[in-house]
Amino acid sequence: MRKTRQTVTIQDVAKTAGVSVSTVSRVLNGKVDVASETQDRIRSVIDDLGYTTNLAARSMRSFKKNMVGLIMPDIAYPFAIEVMKGVNRAIAESEFDLLVYTTGDVRKSGRASHEQKYVSLLSNSITDGVIIVAPVTGAFSTDAPIVSIDPLMSDPNYPSVHATNYQGATDAMNYLLGLGHTRIGFISGRAELESSNRRLKGYRDAIKKASLSIDEKLIASGDYTTETGAKCAHELLSGDNPPSAIFASNDQAAMGVFQVAQEMGIRIPQDLSLIGFDNIMESKYMRLTTVDQFISEMGFVATQILIKLINGEALDSQTYQMQTQLVIRNSCQEFIENG
Repeated sequence: MRKTRQTVTIQDVAKTAGVSVSTVSRVLNGKVDVASETQDRIRSVIDDLGYTTNLAARSMRSFKKNMVGLIMPDIAYPFAIEVMKGVNRAIAESEFDLLVYTTGDVRKSGRASHEQKYVSLLSNSITDGVIIVAPVTGAFSTDAPIVSIDPLMSDPNYPSVHATNYQGATDAMNYLLGLGHTRIGFISGRAELESSNRRLKGYRDAIKKASLSIDEKLIASGDYTTETGAKCAHELLSGDNPPSAIFASNDQAAMGVFQVAQEMGIRIPQDLSLIGFDNIMESKYMRLTTVDQFISEMGFVATQILIKLINGEALDSQTYQMQTQLVIRNSCQEFIENG
């Protein structure tokens, strides 16, 4: 019969299951030397009584916790949501559980110290390893397994998963150039991230390869958010000689361009061609041409890599590159002078 008191102890579980406290403890800590029938009975009693262990205390007694940590700046951010879909799929296929930490805002100050604190807390207490998304910290002081998605640098001192950002950017630019656009605005991402820098380099190199001059006034500094994307779009489109196309370094920024274009009476794609980067769910409904970097798959792969590290398996490479792909929809059209 289910206990009605608020706190259920390990002694209650042992007594109800008819075993010793040490046997219950061994089952909780994943030991394999307890008969399967006994394990099933103990787990059934745990479920019936609603017994929960103290994770931090449990970790002090167990080498492996069967728990992975996920640290990201903002779980409401579309990029983060897609990452979590992939992580969740990998977790569902494993014996691990997931614990998520967030600072709540990609622009929040002190993020580096928060990341260091969370990594230290999780890796030294209740998880077997940590996945960290778009970190602003370059290195972490821990021996625990860490995997980064969209790292600060292209070759951090821990395994990482990132897209072929440079190739994706050049593919986007070559598409616009092929449509006849020569004045192409660019909205950058967070300056501290390698992904943003690689996309900016792809933009610049594509213009140079097309034998065009780079107009610095056509490059606006963004931060991967819709709000800043809107500010950048207003800046680009309010000039004397506005661009005929804009390449936004992510779909969130492209959403800001859509907003401003609508406010200014600028039609997409008739008056302005627009390309994003990410291929988040919203881009499909906006019919936005974009670069797919398969974010969900990045989360899935990163989790698989982390589990391999936790299990002591060797990795083929410290870096996994997700190949990007241009997805052509309805937000771009051929540019005709005075047309």
